[in-house]
Amino acid sequence: KDAVSQLYGTFFGQQDPPTTGTPDHVDGGTSRFDPQGVIYQGICANCSPGQFPTTPGVIAPSKPSGAICNLAVVKIAFDLSGVAGGIKSSIDGVDGDTSACAPTQVVFRDTIAIAQSYQWDFGDGTPEVTTTVPNVAHAYNTAGIYRARLIAVDLSRCFPRDTSFVSIRVRTDRVTVNALANKLDPCQSNTYRFDNLSTLIPSKPYNDSSFTWIFGDNSAPVKANRTSVTHQFPAPGTYTVQLVLTDTNYCNAPDTFSIVLRVSPQVIANFNVASPGCAPYSAQFTNTSAGGQTFLWNFGNGQTSTAINPVNVFLNPGIYQVKLIANDPTTCNLIDSITKTVEVLSKPAALFSFSPNPSEENIPTIFSNLSQPAERYKWTFGDGDSLITIRRDTLVRHQYRQSGTFRVCLITFNNIGCNDTLCIPVNAAVDPLVDVVTAFSPNNDGVNDRAVVIGFGVVRMTFRIFNRWGQMVFEGNDVQNGWDGMYQGKPQPMEVYGYTLEAELLSGALIRKAGSISLIR
Repeated sequence: KDAVSQLYGTFFGQQDPPTTGTPDHVDGGTSRFDPQGVIYQGICANCSPGQFPTTPGVIAPSKPSGAICNLAVVKIAFDLSGVAGGIKSSIDGVDGDTSACAPTQVVFRDTIAIAQSYQWDFGDGTPEVTTTVPNVAHAYNTAGIYRARLIAVDLSRCFPRDTSFVSIRVRTDRVTVNALANKLDPCQSNTYRFDNLSTLIPSKPYNDSSFTWIFGDNSAPVKANRTSVTHQFPAPGTYTVQLVLTDTNYCNAPDTFSIVLRVSPQVIANFNVASPGCAPYSAQFTNTSAGGQTFLWNFGNGQTSTAINPVNVFLNPGIYQVKLIANDPTTCNLIDSITKTVEVLSKPAALFSFSPNPSEENIPTIFSNLSQPAERYKWTFGDGDSLITIRRDTLVRHQYRQSGTFRVCLITFNNIGCNDTLCIPVNAAVDPLVDVVTAFSPNNDGVNDRAVVIGFGVVRMTFRIFNRWGQMVFEGNDVQNGWDGMYQGKPQPMEVYGYTLEAELLSGALIRKAGSISLIR
């Protein structure tokens, strides 16, 4: 193999640089190129004293001892393409829309977005705008057809500019779509007359397909002009009826007006709400009444509402009787009411203390949970470690690995998931040092189950353990983890194992230790 292929395989995990057909050379042997024309040139490098500039992850960032030079590969890629741009408009959140009623705001964007700057001309005589981001908004206040232009600019490219256009049509023939539903007698009937109350433009009369009625009951849509239509619903229920302006002779088409109908011969009040909640409880009420045109809510805390699906905030714990009155003059019984109970609980207040305070060097911090009784407790110690307990009297002990002030938080959760949080700054004092246990007993009793490094202020470390035949059975770099006595899924025999430890402390000291550890079963 030539040197370039060897280096390419080392860097990229492939046998050769990507080629089509037989791998080819550029200059007779020291380079390769791929189908995109990228050249990989082999060179002698770092022949002079000093470090040769390299990319991350290389095998030898500096010249090995005794070597004359390093072997390197330089990647040479020629960009012969130009910048590209593609303008696109968005109106009222509809991507690609180019037609609207005046006044309107149009959002323009470059769909390619690879330029350094963007020059926008909106075609309405306003000054050109230059941005460094690939989008801009512009308001059109008068009717007309405007040819908007984008010039995408990147002066570092061979072709530094690219131009694209889009035409925006702005009109003034807006129609206000409106409708009214009227229930027809008798009261047991589910039949309604729908009146189209949309505004008229005398110079543009509607035709028989200018509007479409959609009744929300899986029946076929009905096309119509501005005349009224009658529809019978198949069963009681809540239906969303839509009147859609589909005639594109009007600038706001398609436009929709919706009516929510609660169809029922009898009005039956009902609602859903999650209970219990925790104070302050923002309760969302979902109105599930059959029938009903107007509603009156009494939340039992002095607050009322006439909304269909209201939200009410219960500030204090307690039990509240919530009443809903539903009125519907088109039904046979006219009015109905229902009362349900909402329970509001207190949050489980979080509180804790810690010792020693002030801190003592290399001494674990003990946390005492003084919270109100809760379902579970989550501790975060500010150093990336955390703990969840279910008993309030659990002794929580935490050893910090370096000096500093840490934000310790206790989060309490009750049985319905409500929580409260308390955070306190805790100081820790650590004198950097490192040592290794001399024996361990991996019997899963929670005491001395692992062979670990006892370290304070350790920046990085490598901890290796070997059996009597020199075989490495464990390697780790975390003082909080250690060897559990297993190797390749099998428990290792009770005997003495050797270890090596290399560690760097916060003080900058480099520690190297070697010794033995007894595995006791």
